[in-house]
Amino acid sequence: MAEETKTFEETVRSQLERSKSQMEEIEALAKGRASQAVNDAINALKKKRQEIDTKYQELKTSAETKAKTEIQADLEKFNVMLGQVAAKLKSPAPSK
Repeated sequence: MAEETKTFEETVRSQLERSKSQMEEIEALAKGRASQAVNDAINALKKKRQEIDTKYQELKTSAETKAKTEIQADLEKFNVMLGQVAAKLKSPAPSK
């Protein structure tokens, strides 16, 4: 069980680090050209990432199965949201 928890923690930590890099890329792409909706989406992503990180920190002191399940579900949702915002920013701006 302890090895399983350690593996899970390493996976979550790795995903959080990867998401941090993606957030920095998204913020750089959005700087100065993003609409309010995109800025709101970025802020929502930052908040969600912080929530996941808080749960991860709690997991390190309490290895509950429920916490693992919540973290994994949150990470999956977060990665979908992250991909959507990145795709929106990487697509060419609509011509007028």
